[in-house]
Amino acid sequence: MLSIELLRRQPDLVRGSLARRGEEDVVDGILETDAHHRRLTAEVDELRAERNAASKAIGELMKQGGPDAAEVRRGEVRQIGEAISRSEEEGRTVGDRLRNALLTIPNLPLDDVPDGEDETGNRVVRTEGALRTYDFPLRPHWELTESLGIADMERGAKLAGSRFYVFGEPGARLQRALVNWMLDMHRLRHGYTEMGVPYLVRREVQVASGNLPKFGDNLYHDDQDDLWLIPTAEVPLTSLHSDEILDPGTVPIKYMAHSPCFRREKAAGGRDVRGIKRVHQFEKVEMFQVVEPERSDAALQELIGHAEEVCGALDIPYRVLQLCAGDLGFQSAMSFDLEMWAPASEEWLEVSSCSNCTDFQARRANIRFRREMGSRPEFVHTLNGSGLAVPRVIVAILETYQQRDGSVTIPDVLQPYMGQTVLEPV
Repeated sequence: MLSIELLRRQPDLVRGSLARRGEEDVVDGILETDAHHRRLTAEVDELRAERNAASKAIGELMKQGGPDAAEVRRGEVRQIGEAISRSEEEGRTVGDRLRNALLTIPNLPLDDVPDGEDETGNRVVRTEGALRTYDFPLRPHWELTESLGIADMERGAKLAGSRFYVFGEPGARLQRALVNWMLDMHRLRHGYTEMGVPYLVRREVQVASGNLPKFGDNLYHDDQDDLWLIPTAEVPLTSLHSDEILDPGTVPIKYMAHSPCFRREKAAGGRDVRGIKRVHQFEKVEMFQVVEPERSDAALQELIGHAEEVCGALDIPYRVLQLCAGDLGFQSAMSFDLEMWAPASEEWLEVSSCSNCTDFQARRANIRFRREMGSRPEFVHTLNGSGLAVPRVIVAILETYQQRDGSVTIPDVLQPYMGQTVLEPV
């Protein structure tokens, strides 16, 4: 959430940033609501001062033996109290309207974010690894998942509808191997603390992460208990320290979590929906950092490096893209995507998105820290990154490591976790 003080001081900055994102200019409307709220607050303060003065006068009148005059002042005090109640109620209504309006404004792109209206404005920062050549016809991932017994789309649809799948034993073991290997890498090499988080969270937790109120249509919701299935472990990790002031020396914090992710994907038809590439439920390892504001730029580069190391260790070509202003996520001030090459599909698949959310989520979740004992609390900066999303990594592995006989070689780093070197057709 943006600070209302920022909108008051620099409305043109906010207008320009919203324009870069392709968002509607709502600044004037919010400032009008803010002015109304401040007038009501001042009005309540004045009425309270007036009531205090009238109450004091009643005491003086009673000392002087003027009960009739005192009763008149009591009537005035009652009227003032009623006016205070009305103004307070209106103030709460206007205050809620102001907060709800602020919750709909996305984070402001940092100055180094390139301009652009959509994904066509994203910039390739670097490409790592040479594209392989093959001397046999490549099979796409949706054929390989079937022939290898990786995934059963028909039974997934029978159980839960379209864009769900059932992993067969090879797929379940490959997923487990990937997750365990990635968790071990991030814990042992990158210094993250592993957390196990709920997959259903309260409404305010989704609000704190930036998913509500704007993206409610993309989330799965339990109406009875008002609990929301998480679209990523970033959501509960963001609120682990909500409404806390972190002690000196406890920041930075590096968390990670493995979780299923639930999303109402609304992709176009055609090849984009074949196989396990775009589904409603998938598994992911998420990295999350809480840092001092001046460290967030460096922390973002560190986060990208951690995701890149996973891609590099799998020996699959990948590239890093910087997202333009028009393609940034709602809560992000700067983002970089990592994409792996799928040679049979001949496409780059997003397997990670690493973002600096600055103090946007911290304001919504009210997460602050002290630099030293007794110092003024400041909002932290939060960052997140996939490390990595499992189904698309599996797609890239299958298409990259396939052999002429229809088998798929397991990447070296995963073989100890799988206990085998090759996946054979079933």
